[in-house]
Amino acid sequence: MAEQERGLSRALSAPVRAVSQILRPTTNPPSSPTPNGPGLVDFALYVDGVRQEGEWTFKEAHEAAQRQGKAFVWIGLHEPTPDEFADIAEAFDLHELAVEDAVKSFQRPKLEQYEDMTFAVVRTARYMPHDELTETSEVIETGAVMLFIGEHFVITVRHGAAVRLKPVREELESRRELLAQGPWAVFHAVVDRVVDVYLDVSAAVETDLDELEASVFSRDRKSNIQEIYQLKRELVEFKRAVFPLQRPLQVLVSGQISSLPKEPRRYIRDVNDHLQRVVEQIAAYDDLINSVLQARLAQVTVDQNNDMRKIAAWAAIAAVPTAIAGIYGMNFDVMPELKWKFGYPFILTLIVVACAGLYRFFRRSGWL
Repeated sequence: MAEQERGLSRALSAPVRAVSQILRPTTNPPSSPTPNGPGLVDFALYVDGVRQEGEWTFKEAHEAAQRQGKAFVWIGLHEPTPDEFADIAEAFDLHELAVEDAVKSFQRPKLEQYEDMTFAVVRTARYMPHDELTETSEVIETGAVMLFIGEHFVITVRHGAAVRLKPVREELESRRELLAQGPWAVFHAVVDRVVDVYLDVSAAVETDLDELEASVFSRDRKSNIQEIYQLKRELVEFKRAVFPLQRPLQVLVSGQISSLPKEPRRYIRDVNDHLQRVVEQIAAYDDLINSVLQARLAQVTVDQNNDMRKIAAWAAIAAVPTAIAGIYGMNFDVMPELKWKFGYPFILTLIVVACAGLYRFFRRSGWL
């Protein structure tokens, strides 16, 4: 009887030991040291939405994830060097073209499908607070996030400081049911955070535009064309980050990527709706700033015309004493009133009266 109980105990404990060996990193010395470096921000293995404890090499973590049904590896990198990325590329068999793009700082938003991996590029943006808008103000700072998405891994590569991904990871780890959906859940969370920041940037830019529009049409007219053009340039930078993202999201929403599960696709559709709102806002801002710029240019033209009229009016007034003094400065012997006692006072009175009459005429006509 005791022998039967011991046999039953060994039979029940065998599956537990098997699962434990899969989830627990090997006790043997790893083939390569635990990955670290200045470019590595975070690295973890997730099983059914739960972060697993222990130290792993990239290859060991990937192999452990492949042995599980709902497991994947999430590696977070920040501006890695080619040498830092080489081990990751080898461990996850990443395509060399995608690796080359990921190391570079700026890429156009895109979605590329490889054999068993999807490579996505998302441009990030954030608003830079400033006391007042000047011709050199940096209004919007942009960066990029690259994502390698496989069946059992997701690798995020961040360039710039526009959007940080640590809060995204913390939020996902607190929502186990969402993180259990796999690497595409990470993609959705990252893009959702990026688009949410787009909305914040759009609201801040709208405030700047309102202030700029008010200053252009105010009596003081403190704004100049350089400030308007600087804001337009920053808006174009924002536009370059937002508009190209429409096509990748539309590809995902339309179901052209077979590896994208149905549930994450619903969440991505919601992100796409938010993106369309930002696109519409930017288009409206672009039209508005063009109108403001045209209005300011028209004001400059009107001001220049007013200045020219004032100059012409004062030139006409100055021409009276100039002409009279020029005539009497010719030193002719026979001229009217040369020998007249009141000739000098008469000429001065004539100059004053003529100038005053011209001044009154130009004032009434709006030239002065």
